[in-house]
Amino acid sequence: MLVSDLSTELAWNTSKIDNVYDRAAGAYLGLAVGDALGATVEFMTPREIREVHGEHRNLIGGGWLRLRKGRVTDDTEMSLALGRSILEAGSVDARAIAEAFSEWMRTKPVDIGHTVRRGICQYRLNGTLEVPESEHDAGNGACMRCLPIALFTLGAAEEAVAEANRIQSHVTHHSRLADAGTLTVIRMIQFALLGRPKSDLRLLADDLVAAEPQYRFDRRRMENPGGYLVETLRAVFQALFATDSFETALLDVVNRGGDADTTGAILGMIAGALYGSDAIPRRWLGVLDKDTAAACMDQAAALLMGSARFDGAGFARGASSPSR
Repeated sequence: MLVSDLSTELAWNTSKIDNVYDRAAGAYLGLAVGDALGATVEFMTPREIREVHGEHRNLIGGGWLRLRKGRVTDDTEMSLALGRSILEAGSVDARAIAEAFSEWMRTKPVDIGHTVRRGICQYRLNGTLEVPESEHDAGNGACMRCLPIALFTLGAAEEAVAEANRIQSHVTHHSRLADAGTLTVIRMIQFALLGRPKSDLRLLADDLVAAEPQYRFDRRRMENPGGYLVETLRAVFQALFATDSFETALLDVVNRGGDADTTGAILGMIAGALYGSDAIPRRWLGVLDKDTAAACMDQAAALLMGSARFDGAGFARGASSPSR
């Protein structure tokens, strides 16, 4: 059983606060790096990746989207749009989020998921801020952009974090199963931000499996995962818990192919928070689009400071730990 919770972290000195900021930057840069690395091999099978790249190890662009080197996709772009909406509204507000996503779609993004497009179009046509619940909405499109929620609600009570997750997710995706998976990713990031060990993140994953057995990840290796969040998180959890560094975890997951930009993005945000920004290889950060990297760094700091629960000395109390 985990006896401490997210917000009973004492002795908040300058060094510890700086460490949280470093982990937050690592999470956001990890998201972008994972997105850019995975985009090259998106929709390829592991066998095809081996035939073309051997082991895919570098940010080289290309792929089915024919990206320039270091370019990110909708995973990072939607995260930044969500983060901007939170900072401008001062809260997690469904209308502000929907408007931010609509504005993003007007930029003619290089890629956009069908479920995301449908949700944004419903908002434009009907002012819809919450799409109807559907078992077919258990895709990974809400999870891939959840990092701003993890940062902005750090230290909040568990139900407040869950409600923020539902608000942002349901603008385009409304599925109990996906809500549970996305909330687990958010909580894993928050645990990692506060320096909790990987074993505690494993307990969160195990709690998800206990509640939603579809997420069980201790069986066969998940290769060529599709956009179904269950497949995405099976691959992410397997790679995260079978490795011991940011680089090895990210290489493991993107070389599984499939929806590799999104498995890379989600693994990158968790592992970036867990291992910190210094763990991200310089050869990747040096190639990552400079404007994107700057936006990620700026939002990582602003979302932490923008939360009413961060006062420069610590975080508010009230969050609970996973039951075991």
